[in-house]
Amino acid sequence: MNEKFKKYTTPETFERIVDFQNVTEMWTRCISEYANDIAIVDGENYTYAQLDEDVSRFRTVLKESNAGTGSLIGILCPNSYGFVKAFLAATTLGVAAVLLPAHMDVNTVFGVASKFGMKAVVYDESLEDRVALLREKNPSVALIPSSATASEKTAMIPVPAEATAAVLFTGGTTGKSKGAKISQRALMAGTKNGCYGVHDVFGERYLLVLPLTHVFGLIRNLMTSLYTGSTLFICRNNKDMFRDVAIFKPTIMVLVPALAEMALNLSAQFGRNMWGPDLKTIICGAAPVAPYLVTEYAKRGISLFPGYGLTESANLVSGNIEPLRKPESVGLMYGGMEYKIVDGELWLKGINMMSGYVSDEENDIAYEDGYFKTGDLVRIDEEGYLYIIGRIKDIIVLSSGEKVSPAELEVKFCAIDTVQDCLVYDTTENGMHQLVLEVYPRFTKAKELGIEDINAHIKAEFEQVNKTLPTFERINKLVIRDTDFIRTPAMKIARNLNGNVKK
Repeated sequence: MNEKFKKYTTPETFERIVDFQNVTEMWTRCISEYANDIAIVDGENYTYAQLDEDVSRFRTVLKESNAGTGSLIGILCPNSYGFVKAFLAATTLGVAAVLLPAHMDVNTVFGVASKFGMKAVVYDESLEDRVALLREKNPSVALIPSSATASEKTAMIPVPAEATAAVLFTGGTTGKSKGAKISQRALMAGTKNGCYGVHDVFGERYLLVLPLTHVFGLIRNLMTSLYTGSTLFICRNNKDMFRDVAIFKPTIMVLVPALAEMALNLSAQFGRNMWGPDLKTIICGAAPVAPYLVTEYAKRGISLFPGYGLTESANLVSGNIEPLRKPESVGLMYGGMEYKIVDGELWLKGINMMSGYVSDEENDIAYEDGYFKTGDLVRIDEEGYLYIIGRIKDIIVLSSGEKVSPAELEVKFCAIDTVQDCLVYDTTENGMHQLVLEVYPRFTKAKELGIEDINAHIKAEFEQVNKTLPTFERINKLVIRDTDFIRTPAMKIARNLNGNVKK
């Protein structure tokens, strides 16, 4: 199904990328082939064998708390060895793990745990205050510190492929958060897809900076790392990212564009060495990837691969394995999926897709003819490469009836070398409808180019781009920010927050 990716690696590597129906099958191979290799670095080194030992004992902890096969538990942990241990224990015991972001407040933790009928919540001791209300008002939910262990081991079980492995929350950038149920089969399909397109994917060194409660961090960063017998260094604080890079010397990183941009700005000041000598690959997604990032990282000897995915698709839908040739594309579709484009919107179904949202009411809206309606407007070129044009919910309908895609315009203006990020929206001023563009400058690039007045430079470049647009798409007002946009925990621009709109 993924033969189109074969030429981008060695035949031997490609043959090792095989299907697993559940986490138990994958983990069985891991402990057989990589037992003495280091799996996780979090304060200390944990081999695959040591991780398996701790996971086996944590399965016992879950069983003793009455969290048996088919039940739901919450995992409320920051990125940590405890999170990894709890997640593997649950998924190899047939327990569905509801991933609770570490920033979730005490009332929401109580509400979600009660609403979902969780048997237990595994929590990091640093988040003790977040489970206080649950402890007080719903004592039927077992509260388990992530450091808990047991004297006895419990063996893995062959979990059905269709069983729910995880529930992840989505919809945080623009809408109400929803719980997406990811089956064992879908989780493994997404994990396997993460192996394609990278020449050397086995035995790598990953640095983890994305939250494990986000689908990109969980699947492409953690699960693909384990699948490939790689080592994952857990960065506990993103402010320490480059200190950790210097210590660990990663070969591959998984980043959202905002982090890739931040790192690029710092490398302009401190040079290529800040990445360490061995970094050769960056997997970038979860938000639009500016072509500028592809070309600038290539100048530094680092390949940056854009991709596209959704929480509902177990992360990976497509990956761009030829970014320098097609820098605006999110790549080729992975195998195991069917798609169709309806009025410009991408519809998907396949083995990597979620089983559905927790709420049946939300499923009624999300599906049609068995396809999940992504809400993304796309086009596909003659070689099968996918391009994201925008989001249906963000489309601006002008008084003339013309429709404008903010995302499509933002890509054009982000191509200006001194624009780091931008946001297009519509407003009414003095009774007149206006399209507004807000930009956040790329200050380090301006310094590198010797530009003294960055605002004047951006205005001049903006005028040139604006002239190329159809009349109805032309921006009426330009706002140049001196601070970055407000962002979600996944580092996407939070479109609907008023703080992102300068008055």
